Amino acid sequence: MDLKEKLVSSFIAFENQVDIDSYVHDIRTEAIKNFESIGFPTKKNESWKYTSLKQVLDTDYSIFPSKNTALVYSKIEKYLIDDIDSYKIIFVDGIYSSHLSETTHEGMDICLMSSVLNKPKYAPIIENYFNKALKKDGISDLNTAFSKEGAFIHIPKNKLVEKPIQIIHFNSGNESSLMLQPRNLIIVDENSQLQIIERHQNLNENEVLTNSVTEIFVNPKSIVDYYKIQNDNNHASIIDTTSIVQEHNSTCTLHTFSFGGKLTRNNLTFSQKGEHIESIMKGITIIEEKQHVDHNTLVHHIKPNCESHQDYKGIFDDSSTGVFNGTVVVEKEAQKTNAFQANNNVLLSDKASINTKPQLEIFADDVKCSHGCTIGQLDKNALFYLKSRGIPEKEAKALLMYGFANNVMQSVKIPELKNRITNIIAGKLGVNIGFNL
Repeated sequence: MDLKEKLVSSFIAFENQVDIDSYVHDIRTEAIKNFESIGFPTKKNESWKYTSLKQVLDTDYSIFPSKNTALVYSKIEKYLIDDIDSYKIIFVDGIYSSHLSETTHEGMDICLMSSVLNKPKYAPIIENYFNKALKKDGISDLNTAFSKEGAFIHIPKNKLVEKPIQIIHFNSGNESSLMLQPRNLIIVDENSQLQIIERHQNLNENEVLTNSVTEIFVNPKSIVDYYKIQNDNNHASIIDTTSIVQEHNSTCTLHTFSFGGKLTRNNLTFSQKGEHIESIMKGITIIEEKQHVDHNTLVHHIKPNCESHQDYKGIFDDSSTGVFNGTVVVEKEAQKTNAFQANNNVLLSDKASINTKPQLEIFADDVKCSHGCTIGQLDKNALFYLKSRGIPEKEAKALLMYGFANNVMQSVKIPELKNRITNIIAGKLGVNIGFNL
């Protein structure tokens, strides 16, 4: 049986494991029917034209882990931003690890999806927000059908969350191959602020496929900074769907750092449902060998006087492949929209490739919108200049590539995270010199 059939047949067993109310049960049941009808996307789907899941889906994944696995802190320490005080929600093989985590219910909820899905206290929140931000497709429906565990974060009005929140998923390798389907729900009420760092990490060379879905609701006058670190090994693939709904006078910034993994697909959607909203998407991709990273973004401008800013940088070596498919939709009522979109790429190898398609769909007549993309190689004149000043060629190339990515790094607001990303980039470029961006 193929993976689709295995998932559909496993749904009944999954439903028997979870204690759920009728509301979530009905959503799950509808979702699995939709997935059974639609299935996994193929290259016939326009938005998946340059990304094939065939090689990933051929693996015989375990749908559920056979046992709970306890990890010691020393084994995961290097994957944490451990030089800052933070809340931590940590999962191992899709199962919450209480002894590695730090959660809270004091004045706000930073906890688990499984702890709120079946509690009457949280029923109004679940009914108002769960599965309300997603565009229905086979991938997100599959996650919804098996949604059980992940992070649940609810920040009340007028609350500044003083510590960042780290959401980290580990694959221990106890299964020869494993499929994970984490589901995060994040609600930030009026005039509140928080920062989140998310990471998925394979700890071995067994195959893992993660189908992750995150819904984020940014209510009026709130500020959210979200950082995704994707630096996995070549046996890990992830399809990451993040849907963000913003209300008036809110700001949401999402950074995506894609440095490794067999196949990475990021589906990112912003829906602006009020005026004076700012949506910011920034990303750096540095990959090699046969790695594949696909960024698929959509910003939907619905109301007037809003802004969106997209800036994605890509550096591709060996036989790696990059994809950028960015769409900005400006509705007729969304006058005075200011939208910017850029995708700039450097190819370090003749075998590396990038497929880029920035798009604007504008139905309003009083807007300021721009988009563009570039594909090229390192500036030979700049490289010659640095070498003539005594900088070795390897370090000179690294300096140029750091400069290329600099404007993305400048907007990282957590200094310790910025240092960590800087070190990862230096490692990817094979240099050991002190950069201060």
